[in-house]
Amino acid sequence: MSEQEQQHNQMEPMSGEHVEVSGVYKNEIGRVEKLERGDVFPADPQNGNTEWELVELDFDNHHEGRTDPRLIAKDDDDDPEAHMQHPRRHKGSNKTDS
Repeated sequence: MSEQEQQHNQMEPMSGEHVEVSGVYKNEIGRVEKLERGDVFPADPQNGNTEWELVELDFDNHHEGRTDPRLIAKDDDDDPEAHMQHPRRHKGSNKTDS
């Protein structure tokens, strides 16, 4: 069975079923709702039971969306030895002194 046929045969979750994946879901009418895993898909107040489609996954990245300060280039770093960091490179070794 091709991938298109498999997707065609899959049903979207219906109102009353349990949410398997946390994320933002949209129903047939266009109502968007953020649901957590284990919640129950709600019924529409006017139309009753509807299908729900996952439109956005909920990621918990454990960060605030900023770049780690250790990864930002520093303009005042002109020392070439600072870029050659290796456990076996020590100041005063015969490899760095001529």
